[in-house]
Amino acid sequence: MEKDNLEILREDIRGKFDLVLEGHEVLRKEIRDTRTELGDKIQFVDFKVDALNQKVDAMDKKVDSIAADLKAHREDTEAHPKAYRIKE
Repeated sequence: MEKDNLEILREDIRGKFDLVLEGHEVLRKEIRDTRTELGDKIQFVDFKVDALNQKVDAMDKKVDSIAADLKAHREDTEAHPKAYRIKE
């Protein structure tokens, strides 16, 4: 009779242990899937940041070019004080 009770108890413990192991495996899979999804999203954000940096660099060059043109125009305008007058 005691053997039967011990065997039942052992099977119950084994069943619960199997459930715990199964739960851990599910959690591991969810963590792996989440890590993969997050990695993909990070790569996409990196791509967007790189593209945005290129656009900002291009705009910086345009602004520098416009500033140089404006400076040259101003110097040319100030070189002719009788004909042109700059008011600030």
